[in-house]
Order: sequence, then structure tokens, then C-alpha cells
Amino acid sequence: MTAAEFVVVANRLPVDRVVSHDGEETWRTSPGGLVAALEPVMRSVDGAWVGWAGQADLELEPFVANDLKLIPIALSEQEVAEYYEGFANDTIWPLYHDVIAPPQYHREWWDSYVTVNRRFAEAAADAVAPKGTVWVHDYQLQLVPEMVRALRPDVTIGYFHHIPFPAHGLYAQLPWRDQVLRGLLGADVIGFQRAQDATYFLAAVRRRLQYGVKGSMVDVPAETGSRPVLAKAFPISIDTSPYLELVAKPEVRARAAEIRQSLGNPKRILLGVDRLDYTKGIRHRIKAYGELLAEGRLQVEDVTLIQVASPSRERVDAYVHLRDEIELSVSRINGDTDTMGHTAIRYLHQGFPREEMVALYLAADVMLVTALRDGMNLVAKEYIASRADNRGALVLSEFTGAADELRQAIRVNPHDIEGLKDAIMTAVEMDPAEQSRRMRSLRKRVLEHDVRAWSASFLDALAAVRSRHA
Repeated sequence: MTAAEFVVVANRLPVDRVVSHDGEETWRTSPGGLVAALEPVMRSVDGAWVGWAGQADLELEPFVANDLKLIPIALSEQEVAEYYEGFANDTIWPLYHDVIAPPQYHREWWDSYVTVNRRFAEAAADAVAPKGTVWVHDYQLQLVPEMVRALRPDVTIGYFHHIPFPAHGLYAQLPWRDQVLRGLLGADVIGFQRAQDATYFLAAVRRRLQYGVKGSMVDVPAETGSRPVLAKAFPISIDTSPYLELVAKPEVRARAAEIRQSLGNPKRILLGVDRLDYTKGIRHRIKAYGELLAEGRLQVEDVTLIQVASPSRERVDAYVHLRDEIELSVSRINGDTDTMGHTAIRYLHQGFPREEMVALYLAADVMLVTALRDGMNLVAKEYIASRADNRGALVLSEFTGAADELRQAIRVNPHDIEGLKDAIMTAVEMDPAEQSRRMRSLRKRVLEHDVRAWSASFLDALAAVRSRHA
């Protein structure tokens, strides 16, 4: 495979391997925010994507799928357990999400993280053309920028952090805190979802490494003087085109009506769509809704909550316990309140194709995004993009990156159950004129600041770095 001018490095490839009953292997585009955000960018440039195929002990040569050049990284079963399930998802993920669950610190996990990051870095360094660009993504690969720079000092390096970055009081817990900061500072441009995340990162750099920080710029010591690094917010968005196309299809609108009919045509449908993760605030949402039913502020004949909770990290203990707890709460509320014709909560522990998701967005009168901590939350933007009718209300946690942009949503602190209940009632009772006023403003923001605007702003920042080096 020829060297690429532009190389994306992410934990996963943008495709999933599918093996049919007769052993035939095919690749289909993966679900998820990162793939949806980057695929349009990759198609517009001479690019290659370095990532893991999602299966342990799978050795694959570079290949082309869906017109994308793909460079697979092999991980052993032990590396999946230690690098991915261990350090990435049981150390970094809870620590960076405000220690909602306690992080685990194990030296062998860190060793595996270093080893795997080096493998990704070497693949990227081999794949990129002279003076090309490498764009590294997310918390699984925080050491890759520095490693690529050591191997290929001629290339321009970007890093985008999709999840929150914690305040220094929390970040300082990490035994390998300085190594991670140096890893990230291998990049020329470091992007975060929120200005607050960039501020936390710059404070950690100043306090831990004592590098010079001025505004959004860091002076990183180099062999010849110093090297400037830009660290600032580039809030990610979605590709709005598929949502606009789907909502215009009669069969999708018919499916939305069918969903309402199947639920007994309630006056209001509430919707939550999340990965089954303790950061998403699903327990708080269900608790608030259950109390509204118990207090008689809502009636099961009038309102139904659909909760889509797609499976996530099913071998990590915290997620196993979370699923049990949520399903017990749903069962109790339904047992206490259901009638023969109406159910309080329709709980769906599964993923759905985009067509079905858009039908759900159209069917839902109220979208509940009540994450306790979230880098962005693209579901909120998907809901808005789907509401071409300018109807519907969005209840949005102030602890999501989306809250910085989506000012016309009903903002809520999900830890405040009474406040969450009041916000749900505000959304349920909002009149159509107020819905329309708010939704028009929200749609203007999402349609103008789409994934192409996001990627263009980040790539423009990288191009500015390249021009300085030229």
C-alpha cells in the first residue's frame, strides 16, 4: 500500500468484520460517533486509517474496504484485557469522567498500554508520506503523538480527545500522569470538546511539567530551542446529511407513527438513547421518571419512556452491575405502574440501524440527555438534525460538551433529581410555539456547525502549523 498524505490513528478501524455461515468475510461500516465524524473527511483526502479490527489474535494485512485504505493492528487476548478493558476503560475512562466509578491502577495494565501505543505509532509512522499529516484520536492512544514524533519528526501531528479531561485534583491521582502529558504534547495541535477541558489540560501541563503556557499555546522543550503546541476546544459534530435524507422518506415517517401506535398512542413519548455506561445518567433519569409516575404528576396512560441502552464493555464488572441495577429499576417501575394497554418504560438493551433511530427521534416528543459527564454527546445533535418539523424538546445535562453549544435546550443538573423531574415536566408541557422557537435555533446551530465544519477547523489549525514549519 502506497504511503498516505493523511493518516488517521484510532483504537478501532471504521469497519466491523462479518463472517457469514458459509465462512465468507465481509466488512461493514461501524456504528459510533468517531466513524460517523471522520468517514466524510477520509473520503475527501488521500487517507489511510490505522486501527484494531475488534477481535483478539486476528492478524490481517492492510486492505481496502468501502474505498478506505485500512491498516489493521493486531492485539492479543491479554492485550485486549490489559490495554483496552484494563487501562483504557477501567483506569482512564472513570478517572477522566470525574471518578463516577473508582479507577483501577495496575502497573501491568500501564505496561501493556505503552506496548500497544508503540505498535500503533510504528504503523502510523510507516504509513505516512514524507511531510504528511497524522491525526490521532482519543484516550486509548494518548502516548502515540510523542512516539510518532520520535519516529517521524518530518510529519505534522494532531490529536483529538473525545472524552472529558479532568481537573488537576483528579488527574494528579494517575501514577503515570507526567508520561501521558508528554505523550499528548508530541502533537502540534491538541483538540478538546470544551474550553474547560483545554483549560484543565493546560493547568496540568503548567503544574506537572512546568512548561511555559501562554493562552492556548504551550512551549515544549526541544533539541533546538522549543516547539509551540496549540491546545484548544474544537467541539465535534455530526454529518447531518443522512438524517435530513431519512426524515424526508415517507417510510421513515410511517415507521415513527407505527412506533407511537405500538405504544398505545400516548400523549407524550420520552426517549433516552445511550451506550449502557455509568457516565450516561440512565439511573438518575429512570429514578426521576419513576417518581413522577408515583407522585401522579405523570400518568402511564399519557406518557411512555423508551430507553435504548446499547450493550457496552460487557466483560467489565462495573458494566455488568450497572445493567443489573437498571433492569431491576425498570422492572419495579413497570410492575408498579403498567396497565394492560400501557407500559411505563420500554427498555431496549440493543443497538439499532440509523433508519430506526431516526424513526424513534421523530416519534419522541422529548429527548432526555442526562449524562453525568460526557465529552460531547452526539445523540443530542442527531435528535435535533432529525426534527425537520421543528417540534420536540431536548432536556440536556449541563455536564455534556453539547450544553456549551445547544443553548435553547432545557438545561439540567442530573444529580438534582427534583430539578430533573421539573425539567421533564417543562418539556412534557411545552406548547408547540415554544418548541418551534427553541428547535429552530438548535437546528441552525447543528446544521451550520456540522462534522465538516469541525474537521475543517481542526485541519486548518494543522495546516497553519505546517506552513510555519515550511
